[in-house]
Amino acid sequence: MARRFGGRYSPGGGQAGTQPPARMRPPLRGRARTTFLMLLGAIPVLAAFGQDGPVAMAGNLLAGAAIAGGGYLTREGLLAEARWNERRIARRPAIPRKFFGAVVVGLGVMLAAMTGLSGLLPGLLYGLIAGGLHVVAFGPDPMRDKGMEGVDTFQTERVARSIEEAEAYLTDMQSAVLRAKDRDAEARVARVSATAREMFRVVEDDPRDLNAARKFLTVYLMGARDATAKFADLYAATRDRQAKVDYFHLLDDLERGMDARRETLLSSDRTDLDVEIEVLRDRLKADGLPTGE
Repeated sequence: MARRFGGRYSPGGGQAGTQPPARMRPPLRGRARTTFLMLLGAIPVLAAFGQDGPVAMAGNLLAGAAIAGGGYLTREGLLAEARWNERRIARRPAIPRKFFGAVVVGLGVMLAAMTGLSGLLPGLLYGLIAGGLHVVAFGPDPMRDKGMEGVDTFQTERVARSIEEAEAYLTDMQSAVLRAKDRDAEARVARVSATAREMFRVVEDDPRDLNAARKFLTVYLMGARDATAKFADLYAATRDRQAKVDYFHLLDDLERGMDARRETLLSSDRTDLDVEIEVLRDRLKADGLPTGE
């Protein structure tokens, strides 16, 4: 059996060496701006209650909802872009959320301006300006696939789909553990997620590793997601310390397994490189060319 030392396991009961913590995701860039944008939606909503007629009130309420909704769409677009940026193999987002966010914000500003200025043309101009400023502030959505040029399209598509599924499991885990209202559990899930993403990057570097890592990307992470949901509900209701210990043991086992599999994949990649080098050297020798050995 493996013994546990300070949250880590060492095969055979030996003391595990001190390891650096897994790299955590940086804060989402632009999150504060989207929050400010959503708060701006409160301005026409508050103004609606000072209007005399129901039409003006409805216009302001719709304007506020549109501006806040556009801010939310933009935040989701920034999150999709961040995931696209951090992955080596990724498909472009299926829905250009930042673009739709700009359109919805522009419509909201247009409605607010039309209600306040009583004119279609001024409202339209303000809406176009707001949409343009949104694009300048947040930029466009990723419009191309990444890491799929000049390689086996079928294989890279399989990798992209598998990692998208695995990322969804991690997102569900991080959302579910919030219900436990325990900072240690949240940090522990974040560390496991970072370890998992390190393995994802290895698979993206060499799509041939997908089959060897498939159980971790699907079965194990799906089980960890389900266990996280059950733990969060139980711990929120009972604050059962033993349940927390058992859950942390499970995460330790999962993280240890992912670390081991990542090292195995990297070792296999190094072996493949050594074979390619030896084959090339043999060919150079056969042609009578110096090899530097």
